[in-house]
Amino acid sequence: MTKPLHDQEQFGLRLGLVARLWRAEIDRRLATFGLTESRWLTLLHLSRLPQAATQRELAEAVGVRGPTLVRALDRLEAEGLIERRTEAADRRTKSVHLRAEAAPVLERIEATTAAVRAEILSDLSHAEVATCLKVFEKIADKLGGTPRAMQPVDKN
Repeated sequence: MTKPLHDQEQFGLRLGLVARLWRAEIDRRLATFGLTESRWLTLLHLSRLPQAATQRELAEAVGVRGPTLVRALDRLEAEGLIERRTEAADRRTKSVHLRAEAAPVLERIEATTAAVRAEILSDLSHAEVATCLKVFEKIADKLGGTPRAMQPVDKN
């Protein structure tokens, strides 16, 4: 006999499912441009950081471990979309920089993610979205979430 899940049990399950479905839809649409999740997500986060980031900072923002990010960076560098520079202050540290060649790719990523976002959120009010954001922030705080990854970056 199965017991129905109460709201709090359903919350975590649905949150994970919604996140996977959202990213899968973006992946599906960006696949036509040859972009994988690891590559488009890395480029998107790098473009939204206020300045060039170290590989460690970028991995933190993307929400992956360093070795996972390195594979994506290797591919993006081979494609001429980013470059890594050794930091003068610490030669072991590399900063990651977007190259001009990344601009048209980022335009596709931005347009695609904006289209998905508009479609998914079209029938939600501003207040509903704001409430969700507050809830996500509280949950992330309790889980030790990465402040840099959760903070919106003003691109203007």
